[in-house]
Amino acid sequence: MRNRKTTLIGAVAMGILLLGACAQGTDGGDAEFGGDLEAAELTLMGFSDPDEIGQTRWDIADAAIYPAHVRPSEGGFDIQAFLAANSAGNPPDLIYFNRGDFIGTLASLGAIMPLDACIAAEGINLDDFNQAALAQVTFNEQIFGVPEFNQVQLTMANGDLLAAAGLTLNDVNGSDWERMTVANEALHVVEGGRLAVIGIDSRIPEHFPLWVVSNGGQLVSDDGRTAMIDTPEVLEALEFALSLMDGNNGFADVMSLRDAADFWGEGNQFATNAMGAFTMEQWYMNVLMGATPDIPLAVSPFMSRQTGQPIAFSTGSSWAIPVGAENPAAACRFIANMVEVDSWMAAAQVRADRIAGEGGVFTGLLTANTTADRAIRDAFIVPSGSAVWDSAIAAMYTAADHHFFMPPLPADQEFRQAWVDSVNRVLQGTMTARDSLAQGQAEAQRALDEGWARMEDRD
Repeated sequence: MRNRKTTLIGAVAMGILLLGACAQGTDGGDAEFGGDLEAAELTLMGFSDPDEIGQTRWDIADAAIYPAHVRPSEGGFDIQAFLAANSAGNPPDLIYFNRGDFIGTLASLGAIMPLDACIAAEGINLDDFNQAALAQVTFNEQIFGVPEFNQVQLTMANGDLLAAAGLTLNDVNGSDWERMTVANEALHVVEGGRLAVIGIDSRIPEHFPLWVVSNGGQLVSDDGRTAMIDTPEVLEALEFALSLMDGNNGFADVMSLRDAADFWGEGNQFATNAMGAFTMEQWYMNVLMGATPDIPLAVSPFMSRQTGQPIAFSTGSSWAIPVGAENPAAACRFIANMVEVDSWMAAAQVRADRIAGEGGVFTGLLTANTTADRAIRDAFIVPSGSAVWDSAIAAMYTAADHHFFMPPLPADQEFRQAWVDSVNRVLQGTMTARDSLAQGQAEAQRALDEGWARMEDRD
């Protein structure tokens, strides 16, 4: 974690130094969108090895920009490589990344252009989009990205293990922490001093925001200027999530059992009865359907302790156009076609046909385009004859209607690293929860203050 933190923060620091000289006048206002396109090869960073959902839309979008076309990318988005290319005056035409990780940072550095003119020229209908996803790409009152997929977390459990312990999904779905403690004790199994079955895996640090909001807290203020990492609500959430780890023989044993599982295949923890329940993004249902369709899966939205209502932490991918891109008009049109309703429908048809041919169940898609999501659900989600999968799909769509998000920040990575490190120090036993959150609060607030000061200097 220390090396990763140094790399990320170092990359952003390098970006500040290298882009500082060109920050003025790099708002993308000179880019022209719409009209006829010229033959060109667009460069791309971050979108590689697409499945049928990605490839189908890629083919549509690439055809839409003829005689231009996009050269496929290799590997995921690398902010350090991107900032180096940008500062050298050779940025890619398109970038694709997790919107919660980079939008605010890249926008504050003047590295990506606002897309309001692009959206207007290509007729991208913002009313089609998930409003939380749009908010995640809106920084300083301008839209800097076009969101693509949407991810939400669900409670996934082993129905057989629940039944054997006399439990239901209501005991493990987050709505009642006292019941979760009892369920964790009932579900976990230790053999020979080693953990054999995880009771409830709280999936921290990655899902820590879920526990915080469930407890009525938040990690940052709505305006993105004030860190709130050391509040009583956050402390209580961390201590509870940690107690679930401790109740499973400790974090080291949980990680050992996680690592031993064939997460992507037939030896996953549900198939081998090594997991009682955990929180996981909805896309994992596709993995389980493909590898082990007959497992006793039970799925529920994650429920808020405070309200008893479903909640999910909205995350997902986004497209953006770098300042200095040689072909912004073609890049914009490519993006517009990647996220258009008809493109999503065509991609869903390809997947549904494949799964039907394999005798499986199509579990739907969650995109950042809510109009597309509704159309896909209406066209392709039908009773499957499996109560397990029909209820799981219903839970996914319910969760998609009840989400929260963190606003884009001018120090996205540094802020995220501050709360991740706060959790990790406690998991590793090097600090108490209270002291670690206090340190994280100081680190996070310093990053925010420096980021906003950088924005004010640019303005």
